[in-house]
Amino acid sequence: MMQRLEFGWYLPTSGDTTCYGDPACHVPPSLEMFDRVIGAAEAAGFEYFLIPVTAACWEAWVTSAMMLARHSRIRALVAAKPGFIKPTMMAKMIATFDQLSGGRVCVNLIAGQSEAELRADGILTAKEDRYAQMEEDVRVMKALWNATGPIDFEGRFTTLENAQVQPKPLQPGGPRFYLGGGSRDAWEVSARHSDVHLFWGDTPERIAANMVKIRAMAARHGRAEALQFGMRLQMICRETEDAAWAAAHELMRGATDEQTTRLQRNIANSAANQRVQELRATHGDLIAPHMWTGVSKVRAGAGIVVVGNPAQCAETLQRFIDLGCTSFCLSGYTHDAEAERFGRLVRPLLVHRNGPRMAAA
Repeated sequence: MMQRLEFGWYLPTSGDTTCYGDPACHVPPSLEMFDRVIGAAEAAGFEYFLIPVTAACWEAWVTSAMMLARHSRIRALVAAKPGFIKPTMMAKMIATFDQLSGGRVCVNLIAGQSEAELRADGILTAKEDRYAQMEEDVRVMKALWNATGPIDFEGRFTTLENAQVQPKPLQPGGPRFYLGGGSRDAWEVSARHSDVHLFWGDTPERIAANMVKIRAMAARHGRAEALQFGMRLQMICRETEDAAWAAAHELMRGATDEQTTRLQRNIANSAANQRVQELRATHGDLIAPHMWTGVSKVRAGAGIVVVGNPAQCAETLQRFIDLGCTSFCLSGYTHDAEAERFGRLVRPLLVHRNGPRMAAA
């Protein structure tokens, strides 16, 4: 049986823009802007929204709760970061959120991509230890959610005696876990616990090879079939290819070498970010047809952008669907306008190709 496809959209809680090099184009974060983006995403058929957790962003859990209360269908993909909140409290928070939202919560596992930001937050743990703590935290949360009574737990980072949480999650067994990371440590956590491993943009050949490796790791935990894969990509779709490239070039107008240097210094310890920078250095502007590296000069994280007309954008995404990816977490500029364009121009083409695997908009 073919897995159903799901599509999520990004909520830019640090603000939006149409040009990274022009401060006048910045759209500041606000409740009104968040409502506009989530409303456009729901109308376009997106099933969840990803909410970021970098220092420049508004607090993710409070913002997610507000958005789920103000919108009726979309789910929140919100971050759990090792070391910030005790796993017992995180388990209780997530379960309460799941109950109050009607089961509209999923959890994004994040170790942190900027060492400087983590130090500013008082997190001094080495990256490999953060992944070890993440794995242990997920084991604790799953144990608490599935226990029929109090539990004891003794681990490297957490020791519990007679622990339990109320309420239990509304979703049986607890919400779905997502993880996007490029290191072996990240892959191992996904292999053990994730429902979806999200790749950042890369060549289809590299994605296919990494899927084989991570699925083999999951098989060692009896989870080869349980783990799904997805893509975290940016979108610039316009009615014509020329218009799409004009928007892409406008997005980078005025961007400076200083912005690039500052970005590279901030992400030096992130394997996934370093892979994006490697792609830009080795492939130049395009890593594959219609897959553009331009935004990676100024933006951390998902810096590969699908650029083109509706047919070209749909075909690019279809390549990853045909590889076996089932979840697509997308974003674009501005985020309300690009969500609307995706729903109107690209989604119908994907529905035509994939039929019942696509949820109704």
